[in-house]
Amino acid sequence: MTAGNATRGAVIAAGRAGIRGYGTLTARWRPDPEFLIIGAKRGGSTSLSYDLRTHSRICPLFPRPDHIPKATTTKGIRYFDQNYARGESWYRSHLPSVFARERQARRSGGAVITGECSPYYLFHPAAAERAAQLLPNAKIIVMLRDPVMRTYSHWKERRRGNAEQLDFRAALAAEDERVGQVEDRLRADPTFRSYPHENFSYARQSEYDTALARWYANYPAERILVLASEDYYADPQQVLDQVLEFLGLPSEPIANRNVRNAAPGEDLDADVRAALAARFEPHNRRLAELTGRTFPWA
Repeated sequence: MTAGNATRGAVIAAGRAGIRGYGTLTARWRPDPEFLIIGAKRGGSTSLSYDLRTHSRICPLFPRPDHIPKATTTKGIRYFDQNYARGESWYRSHLPSVFARERQARRSGGAVITGECSPYYLFHPAAAERAAQLLPNAKIIVMLRDPVMRTYSHWKERRRGNAEQLDFRAALAAEDERVGQVEDRLRADPTFRSYPHENFSYARQSEYDTALARWYANYPAERILVLASEDYYADPQQVLDQVLEFLGLPSEPIANRNVRNAAPGEDLDADVRAALAARFEPHNRRLAELTGRTFPWA
């Protein structure tokens, strides 16, 4: 690393620390978010989140990208999964203040809301209970994808980033041993993180019924909206209108049809697809019972 790069890195780090410190000191003036987008990972939640953030009455997280040299709005805070030990003031330091909300409300002509998108929330075993304790009135938005293709896309993302050395078949075979049984510790110890649990749980994260049951146990069904990414990519504005109605906001033409975080790659082998479909079939059946809706892949 050159001296110039080191200096630039130090300046950026100091700036981030200053921003977070200011946000923490002003946490009392940063109200609860009205909604959480909780996943699924590789399910389209990032694209949905960035579409929603272009709505005139959704206030971005702090700091706004137009106030600092930052390319995009912050997507999520990752508090209820990875950063719970940092405390509530740290969480609120990322939320827009009442003053920022008031300024945007004056510009947009109506009350504004805010939310965050952290896709690991769905699968993390403690996130639902933690969120309900702090944000009992939040609305929960879930974007699910064909579990077979979500599983494959998850692996491709890891492979593309050189974080996965195993081929897809081998990674599936190794999943249980790699991930292990860490959920009790993840629930009990807010300082504990498990990289394999988040990143190598390819098939487990596609067993949606198991993960969603925790959220239904902590939030009433009327506060949870479950979407299918296939519907969203087929007609994004229609699905966004559904979300806006759920959030109590007027419709605006905010669909931009950008697919974020795409993971191109070879087609999935037919025998692997069939084996995964068989694995997920009982989970898909329980998912339909849990949510009261059908899905395009069923």
